[in-house]
Amino acid sequence: MSAAATNRTDVIVIGGGPSGATVSTLVAQTGKKVTLFERDRFPRFHIGESLIPETYWVLDRLKMLDKMKGSHFVKKHSVQFVTQHGKLSEPFYFWDNKPHECSQTWQVVRSEFDHLMLKNAAEQGVEVHEGAKVHEVLFDGQRAIGVRVATDDGVVREVFAEVVVDASGQSAMLMDHFQLRQWDTQLKKAALWTYWKGAYRDTGKDEGATIVLQVAGKKGWFWYIPLHDDIVSVGVVANFDYLFKNRATKEHEQIYFEEVARCPGLQPRLEGAERVAPFRVQKEYSYKAKKVAGDGWVLVGDAFGFLDPLYSSGVLLALKSGELAADAINEALDKKDTSETQLRKWEPDYLKGMERMRRLVCEFYDGFSFGRFVKRYPHLKGHLTDLLIGDLFDPKVDDVVEPMDIIREEQHAAGKLLTPEMVAAP
Repeated sequence: MSAAATNRTDVIVIGGGPSGATVSTLVAQTGKKVTLFERDRFPRFHIGESLIPETYWVLDRLKMLDKMKGSHFVKKHSVQFVTQHGKLSEPFYFWDNKPHECSQTWQVVRSEFDHLMLKNAAEQGVEVHEGAKVHEVLFDGQRAIGVRVATDDGVVREVFAEVVVDASGQSAMLMDHFQLRQWDTQLKKAALWTYWKGAYRDTGKDEGATIVLQVAGKKGWFWYIPLHDDIVSVGVVANFDYLFKNRATKEHEQIYFEEVARCPGLQPRLEGAERVAPFRVQKEYSYKAKKVAGDGWVLVGDAFGFLDPLYSSGVLLALKSGELAADAINEALDKKDTSETQLRKWEPDYLKGMERMRRLVCEFYDGFSFGRFVKRYPHLKGHLTDLLIGDLFDPKVDDVVEPMDIIREEQHAAGKLLTPEMVAAP
């Protein structure tokens, strides 16, 4: 085989996380040649540990379900909310709303889950290269035609393809190249988290529930995600300015425990627990690109955008963007049309789904109460649960929008709506 032939492939995927593994697997399943370059060597740490039920359908297409069922990941059946006063809501059991196997999902350690996904991609024909950093995407005019990549043994080469997929995560190579990033000015949040061993765990069906706990004054919230090996992921999310500015300290540990002290629902859960990891921080992470694709290139997962850790939509959006992009790429290669128009065909539906989740996120930060909403509109509890399980691409869930608007207007009239300035105030 000639050197030129070895440097050609049908699709190049930059990044081996969930979105990159998804798009590469679904393209390779059709018999096309896919080459994936991942700069790290897996397993590697990543945040975003809670899956929501709608990931089931993409995992099924990826032939990942048997691997997940055979794993030691904690099974997740529900989500619960705890008020700023420590009052626990009734669980939102996914099965009650959708009695199907998909309503049981998992709490995953991402280093293990992502490694499973990448190995699964290789098993289905993807040519996976770890320790391979893409330094540059190559263009002919505005059309992507390949990449310049360096392996960790120092070898640099150029590889060419019909389509280049950027799944590089928040480093977002192509987004920055084309200056496409749009920051979400309403969701200027930050997260600070660590891991605990021996923290409180519910039993039975509730053992794997994701718990969302508000801090006093609704100025932030904690996630509480039980993982295997008796580990619990516990992190606080709040406005960036509130969390890291105008504090007497810049020490992450002190800030974290100041917020624990403001969260009565969390304190008893951590009694007697041992912290087993350093504190980690992620700041101002809500953004999206102006478009998902151009001539010969596509953005998926965090390389296109990230919403918010609330409701655990990150992995779902990574998998869904990878799936929709793969279908558009397969059609593009079959038609020999890798134009921007073809590669963006999936964009409108994806953006609608993303915006439905964003609306639910923004409502929560503005003081939305699930309990009050369900009490007032009991017939819409199913649609609200649909959103929580990630059923974002069915227009029926839009039935909750008008009632949310009504409640929002009433809160505003009563002076109870939390503006971003109020939330950020010390």
